[in-house]
Amino acid sequence: MKLSIDPALKKKCPSVALGLVTAQVRTAESSLQLLGELYSCEAAILKSVDPRALLDAPAISATRTGYRALGKDPARYRGSAEALLRRIISGKHFPNINSVVDIINLVSVESRLPIGLYDLAHVHGDIVFRAGRKGETYKGIGKFDLNLEDLPVFSDAAGPHGSPTSDSERTMVSSSTQRVAAILISFGGAQPLEAWCRRMAALFEKFAEGREIRTEIIT
Repeated sequence: MKLSIDPALKKKCPSVALGLVTAQVRTAESSLQLLGELYSCEAAILKSVDPRALLDAPAISATRTGYRALGKDPARYRGSAEALLRRIISGKHFPNINSVVDIINLVSVESRLPIGLYDLAHVHGDIVFRAGRKGETYKGIGKFDLNLEDLPVFSDAAGPHGSPTSDSERTMVSSSTQRVAAILISFGGAQPLEAWCRRMAALFEKFAEGREIRTEIIT
């Protein structure tokens, strides 16, 4: 599977870069140790002098700027990292889904970067990161149909299946998932991606029996 950035999107968002992590994993309930990492992350956020100030982190601001450049209102269509951070600041816990999804959510909040997560058994061919086209929609995970026009999306041979706002049900990770692609989206440049790819790879190894792990930076 090859991942690339569409030149038209790159022209509007010249600093955009992607961090790709692929891995063989075992999807199961999160261990108490992984849940402890999630709770520690929540506690650190809530103990901040001004937790809401975290919503203006450079990575979150860059995502908002990227959405505006593509013609999408970031107040209506938030990046997933910002949405998760807002959830925690409001006093709610991380959603507890499974070990693989919980790892992605943890790294997303730590890095302030949206992350797409895909079951490679349901991805068809190569993936392109591009702007959504008029009339394109898909059913978001746990959501109604998402209007993809002007939204940054990941699209394979079968059409769009993910975005920094919400991924689709078609490629979502389930209990039967064995191989995944996790894509970190940085609208502020490639500089932070290598470290966060390493962090994700380490968590996959530790909590999801991750193996055959590969990472790549796409600019």
